[in-house]
Amino acid sequence: MPLTPSQLRDIAVDFAVLNGLVLATEKSASLQRPISHAPFALNPSNIPKNCFEAAVKLQPLFNTLVHKVSEDAGFLKEPRFVDYFTGRCYEIYTQTQKEGSTQPIILGHHRSDYLLHKNDSDSHVEIQQVELNTMLRRLPVFRQRPLTCTGTSLSSPPYFQYMKILTLFGRFLRSRNGESTDQLPKNNSLTALVAGFAKAWELYGNKDAVIVMVTQPGERNSFDQRWIENTLWQEYGISLIRKSLTELADEGRLVGDKRKLVLNGNIEVAITYYRAGYTPLDYPTEKEWQARLLVERSHAIKSPNVAYHLVGSKKVQQILAQPNMLERFVSPANAVHLRTCFTGLFPLDQSPAGISAYEEALKNPSRYVVKPQREGGGNNIYTTDIPAFLSKLSATERNAYILMELIKPPPARNLLVRNGEILDAEVVSELGIYGIWISGEGGVVYKNEVAGHLLRTKVADSNEGGVAAGFAVLDSPLLV
Repeated sequence: MPLTPSQLRDIAVDFAVLNGLVLATEKSASLQRPISHAPFALNPSNIPKNCFEAAVKLQPLFNTLVHKVSEDAGFLKEPRFVDYFTGRCYEIYTQTQKEGSTQPIILGHHRSDYLLHKNDSDSHVEIQQVELNTMLRRLPVFRQRPLTCTGTSLSSPPYFQYMKILTLFGRFLRSRNGESTDQLPKNNSLTALVAGFAKAWELYGNKDAVIVMVTQPGERNSFDQRWIENTLWQEYGISLIRKSLTELADEGRLVGDKRKLVLNGNIEVAITYYRAGYTPLDYPTEKEWQARLLVERSHAIKSPNVAYHLVGSKKVQQILAQPNMLERFVSPANAVHLRTCFTGLFPLDQSPAGISAYEEALKNPSRYVVKPQREGGGNNIYTTDIPAFLSKLSATERNAYILMELIKPPPARNLLVRNGEILDAEVVSELGIYGIWISGEGGVVYKNEVAGHLLRTKVADSNEGGVAAGFAVLDSPLLV
């Protein structure tokens, strides 16, 4: 007998809490803070199989592209990082470039996000890239285990284990209803992420060194971070500790000619993994910037290093979309493949192209979104809000923004569960594909892999898609 939506909701919420798929409902360092299940879609969302497979095939190419761009110091001068935040990151980059690095091992965790795009002229559906993230921020493990009662798993690096358990739960429910489970793709996010850390830690060469996860004070998403910590210890015997940028500034020192990063005088750091540091709010004082510079100068392996961080900026994404630019870094054949997912990206600077884009945005704002360099949700300016926003900016201030053509995903319906309540809504879904890159001295590549997926679903009239920011829910793809 099929379950009603309310019955499914009750089972799913209990399952989420039982297995640790939870978020703190308040940002606080106190252990007394209340928690709730992470928001989720009650049913998996349909994703065309060919679109999903295309996104997966593109990820190793994007991993390679990020690395190649990060090594081109001449190219990184071109974007003109004029906003304060990315400007400070670029200052750290130039300072460490002059000093030279003592660590040849590069570790990258990336996620390329896509929306389905339906052409106005026909029914053809394709993927178009929303952004390429080189600093994995929130909800990675939740995303490995999307919480859809029909077999969803959250597919984001930190939500890896969530995704695995939710997938098993979904397979059980679909089997119970006589439905096939073959359309629910496996998600190896947590396994791949942890294996990547273990390989980089091994290459560092000190069995007593630790991994530091850089977190925000009072982190709401600490539960998903614990999956990584626990799995690293259980599977590999590797210790992971969590520190804020402020704590790193207070406790960290560089030791010896190699500038090894040591905490409290005796804890050597092999890897720093940033789950904070992607927004200006993470740097309330100069002390946090000092911590970022300290880590960047150190012998520790960084995920990401500051060059990778800059490559993930919207301005770099816009420049890479220009004609013939990709060929500077990848083969012509791979450039063709990468461009298949690009949408229209334009500067808003004082170049002829920038002036033309500015005028077009004022004339036809419903076709566009304006994007700044900042991450974390809630920063984009959409459609009818664009003219008033751009009119307030000076010509110089517009340099910090880009213009992107609005992607038009085909809407669908789903049941979204947040705080135990069910919302029946028209929704759109954003697919993220994770990738891992590890390389070393002499150009040797140890890993260039796909590392699972993430699906976030939001109400169709909601512009932002950050789960932790409250705009979206975790979901699982059903390949059709």
